[in-house]
Amino acid sequence: MYTKRYRSAAIWGKLRVCRYMAGSETLRAVVPHSLLLTPSNLASMTERHEAVYVKPDIGSMGIGIHKLVRTANGFMLYSTQWRRQVKREAKDARDAYRLLRAFSKGRMLIQEAIAIDNVSDQPYDIRAMVQRRPGGPWTCTGFMAKIGGSGSIVTNYYQGGQIWTLERLLREKGYDADKCRTLTEQLTAKALDTAQWLSGKKQGMREMGIDFAFDREGKLWVLEVNSNHPQFHPLRKLDPAAYQRMMSFARAYGRYDAQ
Repeated sequence: MYTKRYRSAAIWGKLRVCRYMAGSETLRAVVPHSLLLTPSNLASMTERHEAVYVKPDIGSMGIGIHKLVRTANGFMLYSTQWRRQVKREAKDARDAYRLLRAFSKGRMLIQEAIAIDNVSDQPYDIRAMVQRRPGGPWTCTGFMAKIGGSGSIVTNYYQGGQIWTLERLLREKGYDADKCRTLTEQLTAKALDTAQWLSGKKQGMREMGIDFAFDREGKLWVLEVNSNHPQFHPLRKLDPAAYQRMMSFARAYGRYDAQ
């Protein structure tokens, strides 16, 4: 098991992060509706939303992620199992809860499923890396786009997704220079707002990997914030300049084991 040995505090628990962000007038509108997994909460969330995600409150690499989608006959539950995706039918929310608990007994989060934008019929989200040197300001040191497979419920690299540069993503979307600049500025501003707000809740934070998604109407959402050794090593070959910038910040707070 990985043990952190460098100077950067983390906020543990996805639900805690969501609750912290919901306390900000600036950020609450970009946080999907999120609740702790209980039978009653699952019933109310599935009544309110056509689809929800259920994920471990503490987890990474896209492991143990579920998507529950309402159907004419009940629900379809899609689940990640390492690099496989399986599906099971549930007749109602109670049956879906039983299936979910067969996968995991730990603390889990239910989250409204955002109808996220696609590129070439594949879902994508965008990781913003935000870092600070000790005593310095928060800086958005770079981005990477995570592209899921067609029909996949996750975009994670470890579940068979691809990593692109943000520039490639925007080019594949067919955006002109002004649109690319506007979206990059929007992502940067929201990433810095998020880092500044959350670091006010926990002293000693030095880095965050913030996962953003645009929905099909163009609204920006924060899907997740990872402050426990967020990964950026896929950029080593894709975007060496961004990778070296991230490594420079990481070394400043003692993270020498980043790959």
